[in-house]
Amino acid sequence: MKKTLKLFLLALVALCAAMPASAEFRWGPTAGIAITNLKFKQDLVAVDQGIGPVLGVQGEMMFPGIGFGIDIGAMYAMQGATLNLGQWEMFRADSYGKERTYLHTLQIPISLRFKWTRLNGLEDWVAPYAFGGPVFNLTVAHNSLDALDYASAIGMQAGLGFEIHRNWQIQASYTWGLTYSVKFAKLLDYSAREKYWTVRAVYFF
Repeated sequence: MKKTLKLFLLALVALCAAMPASAEFRWGPTAGIAITNLKFKQDLVAVDQGIGPVLGVQGEMMFPGIGFGIDIGAMYAMQGATLNLGQWEMFRADSYGKERTYLHTLQIPISLRFKWTRLNGLEDWVAPYAFGGPVFNLTVAHNSLDALDYASAIGMQAGLGFEIHRNWQIQASYTWGLTYSVKFAKLLDYSAREKYWTVRAVYFF
């Protein structure tokens, strides 16, 4: 996956270098929800997924005539899950049971996208698009759960969406973590990566 990330970044740099002067940039607010699960290396603890808000801004740069473009965002996301720590005696001894963990993250997604823009005028009403690329999740705060250690993480996302009347976009994406975001403080090499669905709406000015 690290090789895939490097190839993506190289392709992004090459695309930016070839960027025509007529490239169109716009930005706008975005809001939605993230449905998050924590995938541990071993299934030793039951995990229930969590739902949290996503709020921020997104920019889009499209290259006229070819349908390809780049988008980048800066968003607050509340992520996390519920862990059944009471399954383990070492955690029951510390009065842990079913515990909810929250991660407050700054997400920076960078994606290549392709938008179907030659639809005989239909694109003025609705235009589908696909996108994918890395997501940098910077953990800026979290709730107090001493059983866990937290870290910032990198993921890869892929998604589909459609544009309505050229200003509104509705999209859904799936992100799988490449690096761990939480790990148990008492256990060696027992960490979890985030896997989550995101559904968002964007309004471009």
